[in-house]
Amino acid sequence: MARVYNFSAGPAVLPLEALEEAQRQMTDYQGSGMSIMECSHRGAQYAPVHEEAQANIKELLGLSDDYAVLFLQGGASTQFAMVPMNLLGEGRTADYVNSGAWASKAIKEAKKIGNVNIVADCGKDIPTRMPSVDEMNWSEGAAYAHITSNETIAGSCWQEYPRLDAPLVADMSSDILSRPFDASRFGLIYAGAQKNLGPSGVALVIIRKDLAERAPESLPTMFQYRTHVAKDSMFNTPPCFSIYMLMLVTRWLKSRGLENIYRQNIDKAAKLYAAIDGTDFYTGTALPEYRSNMNVTFRVANNDLEPIFVSEAAEAGLSGLKGHRDVGGLRASIYNAFPPEGVDALVAFMKDFETKHG
Repeated sequence: MARVYNFSAGPAVLPLEALEEAQRQMTDYQGSGMSIMECSHRGAQYAPVHEEAQANIKELLGLSDDYAVLFLQGGASTQFAMVPMNLLGEGRTADYVNSGAWASKAIKEAKKIGNVNIVADCGKDIPTRMPSVDEMNWSEGAAYAHITSNETIAGSCWQEYPRLDAPLVADMSSDILSRPFDASRFGLIYAGAQKNLGPSGVALVIIRKDLAERAPESLPTMFQYRTHVAKDSMFNTPPCFSIYMLMLVTRWLKSRGLENIYRQNIDKAAKLYAAIDGTDFYTGTALPEYRSNMNVTFRVANNDLEPIFVSEAAEAGLSGLKGHRDVGGLRASIYNAFPPEGVDALVAFMKDFETKHG
């Protein structure tokens, strides 16, 4: 069966090379007579996988030994709570930017733990966007400052990250490793793997080791970052297969180079936005200056045509173009592993669809 072009927001497209390597090793990993899913997480087969996955992340992000790379479970949604549980501290305040649905979920969890200052709130603005510099009201002495680097549902992203005295924390679930950036400006980065890193089942957490010591001792052991730093993410059985796939994906990314992937991401998104902007039949939903290169969100002028667009696109081998259920519309997620020829196919389909239904 031919593979479709998978525009899904997550779980999302993976590099074909990584999938094929996993297929080759599926039932007999490197001559062990077992699948990597059957190997002990403390055995000789799995240990190099864990180590390479961590090393690849460190190399791609240029991380110093001041940082720990953790592989945790519960997705980014668990991190919404773990961040304030570990970093907020009694009587202190955390700064949060509300830029959309995922940022608002993080804020909701943080408010259950302690004091939250909403630095700026553009979460329900249409067209969607990120806050401008002059509207952000950062507090003095904040325990940390939290941003969502890319709003998957809204199709908007931070073009420049803020420079602050407080430790900067970011949910980078949908744009991690899509472009080079200075990771040393962040105290903590977290990301669910199922968009740009691998399959679901593992959350990547990058934390400055000194921040991991902030957690109160009364916090349950599994919810303390220091527990996972000290045990190298093996306090309990890690999600071995998801980490294995993350290793293969980051190996693939290293072989291509982050700069090259970034340029390709820019080109893919620019081609798709040009198709949207070149006609009144389609409309982008994010302000141009805040548009995401990962999640391209748009509408058909006649909204009644959108279910037909999704159906006919699927028949043409273009899968996963329905917008998020909370906002409707259309969304093309074109993560690192999404092939440029898939964007060309979508642009051609969009032109044909307009000719047919316009």
